[in-house]
Amino acid sequence: MDDTRRLPGLPAPPPLGASALPPGTYDGSLVLVTGGGTGLGKAIAAEFARLGADLVIASRGEEHLRSAQKELAASGTRVTTAVCDIRDPELITEMFDACGLPDVLVNNAAANFPVPAEEMSPNAWRAVVDITLTGTFLMTREFGRRHLAAGTPGSIINVGASYAWTGGPGFAHSAAAKAGVHNLVETLAVEWGPYGIQVNGLVPGLMPHEDMTADIRGNLDRTDAHDTRQPALRVGAPRELGWAATFLASPYARFITGHTLVVDGANWQRRGLVSPQVVPVREQMGRAPFTG
Repeated sequence: MDDTRRLPGLPAPPPLGASALPPGTYDGSLVLVTGGGTGLGKAIAAEFARLGADLVIASRGEEHLRSAQKELAASGTRVTTAVCDIRDPELITEMFDACGLPDVLVNNAAANFPVPAEEMSPNAWRAVVDITLTGTFLMTREFGRRHLAAGTPGSIINVGASYAWTGGPGFAHSAAAKAGVHNLVETLAVEWGPYGIQVNGLVPGLMPHEDMTADIRGNLDRTDAHDTRQPALRVGAPRELGWAATFLASPYARFITGHTLVVDGANWQRRGLVSPQVVPVREQMGRAPFTG
């Protein structure tokens, strides 16, 4: 029997709907979440809504927004949807003009898929970097410019990835883009701090949800016992990322800026006493040897 099954691991999170912040913390606030129609973006939006925020959820695909709007509005909040390709600065400007100036921007939208670097096409590289890094910058720039012009404070949260620090074999495009996103957090926190604009990062661990892509779901399905593969001896719940986001943008975290909070049960810091055998990325993906 696996000895880890006798260990307690980190406690389970409180139930869905619980909150550490006072009710009404975000009353009168407007929160814009890109990629807010599905998955972790929707989970983040839900926690802001529970605390009183009005929402704008943005996505490239309208089909993702309709059901999310209905689900999120059930908490009594006003939910506006916006179809927007964040690679296009003109569309971003139109979205901000239509929805008004948000108090909080959550840059959650990203693109990703596993591929060995030697097989990655220039278009694949550009698609992921343009959405994940350039799109995040363009959204952040529009938010920052409007708050600077209005003389109002604001809070930005960039959703990142731990391979921004460690490298991401099999995900060279995404890892490089997320490294840039992490650097934006640290750079813009200094540039815009004097004007009252916070910039922080938020990195999720393994938090399974129904909207995971087929590629990521396939990778998970090829392994078993996901809980015992985490130092916490459990995977995360999407609401735990939402709780972290609502704290970072709240009045109780005003002096926290330029920081990236990792919410993954210490998984990204895990090291073994003995290094495991190296298995090439191609082999891990079940691909034949590269022949050019």
